[in-house]
Amino acid sequence: MSSIDQKAGLPAVFQWTGPGRTLVFFLSAASIWCLLAEMYKLCDMQTFTIWILIPCTLLLIAIAVLDRLKGDRRLWQACLIGAIGGFIAACAYDLFRLPWVLGYVDQQGPAWLRLPLFKVFPRFGAMILGHPYTDTQTDSQFTLADHLIGWTYHFSNGITFGVMYMAMIGNAVKRSWLWGIVLAVGLEIFLLISPYSGFFAIKVTALFVVVTLTAHILFGVALGLYAKRAETRAAGTSANIS
Repeated sequence: MSSIDQKAGLPAVFQWTGPGRTLVFFLSAASIWCLLAEMYKLCDMQTFTIWILIPCTLLLIAIAVLDRLKGDRRLWQACLIGAIGGFIAACAYDLFRLPWVLGYVDQQGPAWLRLPLFKVFPRFGAMILGHPYTDTQTDSQFTLADHLIGWTYHFSNGITFGVMYMAMIGNAVKRSWLWGIVLAVGLEIFLLISPYSGFFAIKVTALFVVVTLTAHILFGVALGLYAKRAETRAAGTSANIS
């Protein structure tokens, strides 16, 4: 019996079980709920961030660390893989969209290569910090703190989507990596039917849908492939230790 097996003594809700995965999923989902609460006029982002998002994030980290120290480390491993995979996928997502953003900012190149796809980020920051803004406000009119907090929040969504993905599939080795695409396309569909575009005064055109859908598919591919590879490698390492 390995030393990892001997440590498995935590309650089921703090391990990589059905209840544990459910808890991880809901704690991770607090990041996107923060924005949804604002859009659906349930709670402003600043209040949600202080009283729900930050506590949920700290609790999730604490549970993962507890499993690493006292449990069988499966929950810790899944959360770590999901977080790294989500961050990598978010970077791939943004890099794909970058040409359209640069075209919009510089007003250079063909019209179809111009979309304000990053305009929401400083607005995220402004809402979290409680700073007023207008729909016509340019990026340069937001504070540096608005930009930094907004980008941090954006990547927190990517990271937590990765953790949520791991909680949903349970085992990336046994599941197809294509489930990453299913999650990403589901997010895109929800984005389109939610008040998101109207809330941020974004014009939804065929070009916008094609670009954002493609970006989400790329997010899903990056997340699914990374998670499968990382958990396969981790499983091989555990087998060698045993």
